[in-house]
Amino acid sequence: MRHFGHIGPAVRKRLFYREPGEFTPDSPARLLSAALGATLYSPATRPRLADDIVKQGGRGVVSMVLCLEDSIGDADVAAGEENLVRQFADLAARPGADLPLLFIRVRTPEQIPDLVRRLGPAVRLLSGCVLPKFTAERGLPFLEALATAEADSGHRLFAMPVLESPELLYRESRVETLEGIFRAVDKYRDRVLALRLGVTDFCSSYGLRRDPDMTAYDIQVVASVIADVVNMLGRADGTGFTVTGPVWEYFRTQERMFKPMLRQSPFLEVQAVALRETLIEHAMDGLLREISLDRANGLLGKTCIHPSHVLPVHALSVVSHEEFSDAQDILRPERGGGGVLRSAYTNKMNEVKPHRAWAERTLLRAEVFGVANEDIGFVELLAAGLAE
Repeated sequence: MRHFGHIGPAVRKRLFYREPGEFTPDSPARLLSAALGATLYSPATRPRLADDIVKQGGRGVVSMVLCLEDSIGDADVAAGEENLVRQFADLAARPGADLPLLFIRVRTPEQIPDLVRRLGPAVRLLSGCVLPKFTAERGLPFLEALATAEADSGHRLFAMPVLESPELLYRESRVETLEGIFRAVDKYRDRVLALRLGVTDFCSSYGLRRDPDMTAYDIQVVASVIADVVNMLGRADGTGFTVTGPVWEYFRTQERMFKPMLRQSPFLEVQAVALRETLIEHAMDGLLREISLDRANGLLGKTCIHPSHVLPVHALSVVSHEEFSDAQDILRPERGGGGVLRSAYTNKMNEVKPHRAWAERTLLRAEVFGVANEDIGFVELLAAGLAE
């Protein structure tokens, strides 16, 4: 699989200076954690779940979470488990289908080995489990259960803990909770693919809900948690983990609005302007700002609850030609001793030692999302994806 793989080769060549690289569920964890992109959630009870997964994979989704937790009612858990077993068997019978990385969001540790056993040979399609309301006390049993299921099945399984508990939100318990979380995930470092932020749960503790023109960073009690999570769990010194962006709750049927416009004529500058104005007019401006703020604050990837969010997340994850040029300059072997240099774009200072970690992260992102051509921006990438 690859990002923008659903776009034709000729169009990719026009868009990318360096095309997104290919990866598989067996790729190294470092690469997969960067490649998650827009992780699309779906209730595990959907009757045509296998068809939905194949459909979304064909549209550019590379990671999905099939949820047995908050997205379904308590009375539907058993039916959701049975449905997952059936749908995975259906997917296993479709050789050659474009499947995303698949994760199951469980409720209890006991579900993990039980589901892995019930999936049988189809477990090869499962990349891991999402662990809810993760703290050291609640999280360790999940990680231990995952390790047991991996050993029993002989199949590699990753964990994605969700950081959403009140103990993490409240100031008086936050540092202690973060320290406990770090100890837990550090013990199972090879198994933890990414840490996910549960901002909706944070807001619920205070009866808050952000409007569509606001980002998570405008809600100060939430922004402070994100900052502390990145501070203690997202460091670039080798001790940190990939931390993904929070969910965006609002959606519109973007494709129905955009596709007729894109069919009217070849994509010209005037269409780029019209598309940008349409995005802003139809409540996408908040999402676009939040994605940009996610990246500025050290987050990579995003939890998504609607397919219309996927392309904006991926388009804004592509490395610009300018970013790529700066990163390459900073990491040249002859720069190993440090120093300061003017960027190739002659618009900024690149200081080799302080900017090295940024450059390494940028080249990793470039490996999975590609590098745009000099004249290609977000709108062109989004429009090309929607036109397919």
